[in-house]
Amino acid sequence: MPSTKEIKTRINSVKEMKKITNAMYLIASTKMRKAKNELDSTMPYFDALRGEIKRIFRTAGDVDSKYFYPADGSPVPGNTYGCLVITADKGLAGAYNQNVIKEAQRLLKEHEDTKLFVVGEYGRQFFSKHHIPIERSFLYTAQNPTMQRAREICDILLEMFDAGELSKIFVVYTDFKNGLAADAVSTRILPFHRAQFTSPAQGTAGTVSGEKAVLSPFEFFPSIGEVLDNVMQSYMSGFIFSALVDSFCSEQNARMTAMSAANRNADKLLSELSVQYNLVRQAAITREITEISAGAKAQKMKRRKKVEKP
Repeated sequence: MPSTKEIKTRINSVKEMKKITNAMYLIASTKMRKAKNELDSTMPYFDALRGEIKRIFRTAGDVDSKYFYPADGSPVPGNTYGCLVITADKGLAGAYNQNVIKEAQRLLKEHEDTKLFVVGEYGRQFFSKHHIPIERSFLYTAQNPTMQRAREICDILLEMFDAGELSKIFVVYTDFKNGLAADAVSTRILPFHRAQFTSPAQGTAGTVSGEKAVLSPFEFFPSIGEVLDNVMQSYMSGFIFSALVDSFCSEQNARMTAMSAANRNADKLLSELSVQYNLVRQAAITREITEISAGAKAQKMKRRKKVEKP
């Protein structure tokens, strides 16, 4: 059985560890609130972009764009996929990174001709360790995502898509639905389906349920196709930015959950160690009292024998 000194040392160690996990919990919650505020401040702009794309399709439903599936439903040329995998830079976030890796592996298993684009040190280390080739690794940190980084990623993916090196582009990230659920998902961002920006209620007169009809034609310069392509580039940057922020918020939320569980376990361990410490301490006190009593009794008997001795 450990001594009181050893138990006390372990209690102090657990208390110090609890201070660290509690600080990590507070830091993660602060980072998550900041990221959510940044996303909320930029989302109205991209919602407006989506509205303008719908307006273009209401004005000219037969517009052709390389960023959309052909209107006749024919398949897109090429068979090489691009997959942007968003992970964290470090662990201590529960199963957050493992879930993203599993989703990426599922996509690779379904389509072997897939080029990986990785954000986050955890993903880079995992794919390198398992000898899975990475087409492009974005070396900047996955912490504190910015719109500038999203545009850089978007430009690289679009350049390869425009050159015909990629036929489809997917993003594997963690969708931060709310504070209770966060799921690793794979979403195709290119090419888009026209149905994503049109409504089943759209009629031949260019009206959409709940929206006003186009009473007069719009003038697009230099052409409606080039305007749509330019808007889609900005829209795709916004989607990647939202995926980066969602992943970052999910990471911090997972870290908060892990640190909260660590704090509860620390409290439980401290309670058990406290009971054990008290038992050992009480046993030591009892042993000392017993030894003192036995010694006093022995001395008393010794003196009695001396008195009785002739």
